Amino acid sequence: MITILDYGAGNLRSVQNTLAELNCEYKLVNDAAGLRAATKILLPGVGHFGQMMRALDALDVREALVERIRAGVPFFGICLGMQALFESSEEAPEVRGLGIYPGTVRRFAMDARVPHMGWNQLEPDGRFVYFAHSYYVPEGEHTAAACTYGVRFTAMLRAGNVRGVQFHPEKSGPVGLALVRDFLEAA
Repeated sequence: MITILDYGAGNLRSVQNTLAELNCEYKLVNDAAGLRAATKILLPGVGHFGQMMRALDALDVREALVERIRAGVPFFGICLGMQALFESSEEAPEVRGLGIYPGTVRRFAMDARVPHMGWNQLEPDGRFVYFAHSYYVPEGEHTAAACTYGVRFTAMLRAGNVRGVQFHPEKSGPVGLALVRDFLEAA
């Protein structure tokens, strides 16, 4: 069963609606025991990097989340949920991320209009998806698709059991539904 980590913020209702549309049963959890019982984990995220990481620590779920991801449990991070996989973010340099991947989440240039909000095109396949963010993951070895907003950045990440998207699949129409369905149906 899909487990959605509810850390008290984020786009939870939109994600729940997406899973309902796909006829997917899910469970909301907010503790380590719930994460340790998960067969697939979905981490939606909206807001501030530091606030999210502090919320995960207040719930005492950081260790269990990292443990499950490293054990191979399928994981899907949405927006801030993907950014949390990295060591740090310029948004809250004093707060450490989950550290699954090395690197720092960056802020768009000061002259860029932020947040980057609205529809933008994935590269190289040309599909359009909906973004709402001011920070981004630089392109790297696990970039599955990129996007350009002043700078090219990771729009989709894929590495083994881990998937992440900077955009909001729950707001991206049929393209977003297809991506979530693909995660749900993956072995």
